[in-house]
Amino acid sequence: MRLAGPKWGRYYVGPIQFMVCYGAVVGATLLGGQCMKAIYLLSNPNGEMKLYEFVIIFGCFMLILAQIPSFHSLRHINLVSLLLCLAYSLCATAGSAYIGNSSKDPKKDYSINGDTESCVFGIFNAIALIASTFGNGIIPEIQATLAPPVKGKMLKGLSICYTVVSVTFFSVAISGYWAFGNEAEGLILSNFLKDGKPLVPKWFFFMTNIFTIMQLSAVGVAYLQPTNEVLERTFGDPSSGEFSTRNIIPRLISRSFMVIIATTLAAMLPFFGDINALIGSFGYIPLDFILPVVFYNMTFKPSRKRLIFWFNALIAVVFSMVGAISAIAAVRQIGLDAKTYRLFANV
Repeated sequence: MRLAGPKWGRYYVGPIQFMVCYGAVVGATLLGGQCMKAIYLLSNPNGEMKLYEFVIIFGCFMLILAQIPSFHSLRHINLVSLLLCLAYSLCATAGSAYIGNSSKDPKKDYSINGDTESCVFGIFNAIALIASTFGNGIIPEIQATLAPPVKGKMLKGLSICYTVVSVTFFSVAISGYWAFGNEAEGLILSNFLKDGKPLVPKWFFFMTNIFTIMQLSAVGVAYLQPTNEVLERTFGDPSSGEFSTRNIIPRLISRSFMVIIATTLAAMLPFFGDINALIGSFGYIPLDFILPVVFYNMTFKPSRKRLIFWFNALIAVVFSMVGAISAIAAVRQIGLDAKTYRLFANV
């Protein structure tokens, strides 16, 4: 943002970053509620509690964690989050392998469903989801700009981030698709239950979901922090102490308000995959694939006779089209789901 100038940063890059971060908070809250519901149904198959009730419970937990003062305070939570991410991915991969090799192995179907139009839109929807997955580096990028040396810290943070993302997401995706085929859910743990009965040992199911809930709470708090920083700069008083009444009250109100909005949106729109795709098309694709090459050409001004200039321009044009089509595909999918589900649906 600094290289692009204050106007780009303030009116374009900044809003996209905040939209992406806040969208991740909504997605984490929804997934947390789904995991809580899965544990509840396994313990009480005839239970009558709805998904939105568990989303609210998870939101209340987030309400407490959201009061952590600053990015610097999150360093320990980020480390715990990393360990939980590895633990969840290991459990999800192991569980998929166990089910795929057991007598409970569900019938696998790897065929492609739907007509040509649905398949094409599905491809672009998937591209947006992949962009969301690999866009998780936005938090290390923001954190790296808080104190020098920016370049070294950012490279180190992003290298660790993309290594973890590649290992964890690909292991879960490959094992999940191998075990369940095109019946694999957006949350692979949903496939570990069939007709209310676990396909893995009950203790393993509980443990994996607890890891996931803890991980999602850490992710939600981290992605909420950029919004918190802006609100506190607006309503706080830098001349007063961090824990003074003058700053504590605005912090408590603003953070609680943002968590309540995220929880309400998650409860109202329980379409996690669709939300992720929409965030990816509007946020992650521009931030990860378009703006970096545009800023490179603007900042270093390579000659138009050089291949690097036209290569960057080609990347920007191609991914602009991909982002636009992905946005249409995401909105289309939300429209299709809206015909099936109602607000505060119990899915």
